[in-house]
Amino acid sequence: MMGLAGIPLGLEFSFLDPASDACAAVTGEVVQAGFDDEAAARRLAGRVDVATYDFENVPETTARALETITPLHPAPDALGACQDRLVEKELLTRLGIGVAEYHAVSSRTDLLEGLERLGYPAVLKTRRFGYDGKGQAVLRDLEDLERAWQKLGDAELILEAFVPFEAECSLIGVRGADGDTRFWPLTENVHDQGILALSRPGVFGPELQAEAEKRMIVLMEHFAYRGVLTIEFFLRDGELVANEIAPRVHNSGHWTIDGAACSQFENHVRAVAGMPLGPTGMLRPSLMFNWIGVMPNRDAALAVPGVHWHDYGKAPRPGRKIGHATLTADSADEMMENADRLAEVAGGHFPDLLTRLKGGC
Repeated sequence: MMGLAGIPLGLEFSFLDPASDACAAVTGEVVQAGFDDEAAARRLAGRVDVATYDFENVPETTARALETITPLHPAPDALGACQDRLVEKELLTRLGIGVAEYHAVSSRTDLLEGLERLGYPAVLKTRRFGYDGKGQAVLRDLEDLERAWQKLGDAELILEAFVPFEAECSLIGVRGADGDTRFWPLTENVHDQGILALSRPGVFGPELQAEAEKRMIVLMEHFAYRGVLTIEFFLRDGELVANEIAPRVHNSGHWTIDGAACSQFENHVRAVAGMPLGPTGMLRPSLMFNWIGVMPNRDAALAVPGVHWHDYGKAPRPGRKIGHATLTADSADEMMENADRLAEVAGGHFPDLLTRLKGGC
């Protein structure tokens, strides 16, 4: 999607991907190699004028190897901070960005001490490589603790206080080479078994939007950031609690392709390439459905008014994000009426998830 956004701007792309059937191949050449292959990263760097990344599990060492040959944005410091949940929480705390209470866990004794301090319920997470709900467990009692320790105890861990949230939301912003900073509307998110299923922008008031932007500006200035940045929040008692940060384009911003004046993908490549940023306003009410593991019937979905279909060309498998659809309409009421129809086409948990979204903020 980044390549598709950048080609009309006159940009050409090369990609590093371990997959033999990389979906990015439709927009540029692919160097097939692991993300930990520093020699391959250097070969890629020698072919391009500037480099970026679209997920945060690229090893920081690979990023720094790239940076020795070509400019890399966002900078490796931002990438490294997001790869360790403890480092991330400590950074956010130092910058005055509120997070849930947390406790570092290197042993079972640490875990018991953390539970004594934070209490039940709590969430035990691996410090590295957790993604889409993986590498974590909610602890509500001693039995949960024992099961989680058996599953996760070999890794470095962090214990976080459970946040009884009213909603989950994310702010996506972009900072250009000249420091110009822009934001898309704060977006409400609904997850299914830890994986994003629905995203709806523009439902929160201006005060909450301004507060989220204020926190992101602090983070962007800390890193002298360049590119798209995401902060995921819990909304608790009307207050924002930062959950995690992502130094990249984000799944909850895919609606911007069809629903915003300039998408997160286009603005990311603009920022990385040193171009002026585009406007980030929402053009019309929008709602994104994330296709996980299996695609619904395309033609039935396209028969619903306002549906924009995106197939990533990925092989289906459980838990894998393989496409999305964004629903747009002239009014929020019309959009939600059509969302009911699309949820029925999609089946599975989508009707119930949509009901949860309607009951949110």
